[in-house]
Amino acid sequence: MDYYETLGVKRDATQAEIRKAYLRLSKELHPDHAGPEKAEEYKAVNEAYTVLSNEKSRREYDAGGAQGGFGFDVGDIFSTFFGAGMGGAASSRGPIPRGERGQDSLLQLSVELKDVVFGAERDLHSSFFVRCHSCEGDACAPGTSPVPCSSCGGSGTIQRVANSLFGQMVTQAPCPDCQGHGTIITTPCPQCHGEGRLREDKTVHVKIPAGMESGMQLRFSNEGDAGRQGGGYGDLYVEVTVKPDPIYQRSGSDLLAEVQIPMTSAALGATITIPTFDGEKELEIPAGTDSGTVLTMKGLGVGRMRGSGRGNIRMTIAVKTPTDLDKEQREVLENLATLRGESFADAELSSEGQSFFSKLKERLAGR
Repeated sequence: MDYYETLGVKRDATQAEIRKAYLRLSKELHPDHAGPEKAEEYKAVNEAYTVLSNEKSRREYDAGGAQGGFGFDVGDIFSTFFGAGMGGAASSRGPIPRGERGQDSLLQLSVELKDVVFGAERDLHSSFFVRCHSCEGDACAPGTSPVPCSSCGGSGTIQRVANSLFGQMVTQAPCPDCQGHGTIITTPCPQCHGEGRLREDKTVHVKIPAGMESGMQLRFSNEGDAGRQGGGYGDLYVEVTVKPDPIYQRSGSDLLAEVQIPMTSAALGATITIPTFDGEKELEIPAGTDSGTVLTMKGLGVGRMRGSGRGNIRMTIAVKTPTDLDKEQREVLENLATLRGESFADAELSSEGQSFFSKLKERLAGR
């Protein structure tokens, strides 16, 4: 099995990319959501993440397992064949702990643009595995405890003597009766049926810092699923998605918008009222403003995650040309054009003396 292929990431993927792929797949394939038929795929994803999320085991895997290496550990071979008789690793491993760390969880949170301008707080409601309240996670019925395994004497392993070409070999393997734990739960907790955990609805309070962008994740340590039989809690990741705003678009810590003004306001200048996330604010339009001019409203943008202060609002001015002139209005504009000595040809010439249409022809011709 190629662990990188299992998680759907490249071999040079960062730890953040590996974690994100794991969280997505574990949520999709979790038997509680996808059904028991996905259990093997879910197990494979967890196995791949366990190896690749640890730098040491990932280097060992890259050096052998993923490149057609032996796929086994030489130390394990010696432990298997010589075991305690050779002072191998298996003799010192002891019983396998029952508890296993719970899975990390991923929740999606959709917020408004205003929430990341100032920061916000939200309560998320979801279902998690939590430690059983009756047995407190040890999986035993109240008042009982695991008993030593009679087959292995509590060691968690059994030894067998076998004849081979090398003579008699002592092999060690996990005890089949206690699965290597060294103890047996004779009276499982009736509430959790020996799992040590139950699924329960839980509320998580989330603080959204100002400046977050869509796709960013917040990490909450030990807020994920509880592990089986007393295992620790996994982590919770909350992925934030910022909804599109009807007025503003975001560019880093700045907010971008466009406002249309009458031709007369552009020519004479005006003060207009702009709706912002800080309430209505006035914007001064200088006389003679051209369409496409960008005016800045300082300190009214998005709060910064790193550093202090906020970005700006950058407002693009669009001059609206009237198209429904009546006779009197048309005469007024014609008189104004006459007074200013303007004609159609003047509107075509640029500041460099070259017509707009000539420049367009040159650009289309690739000059």
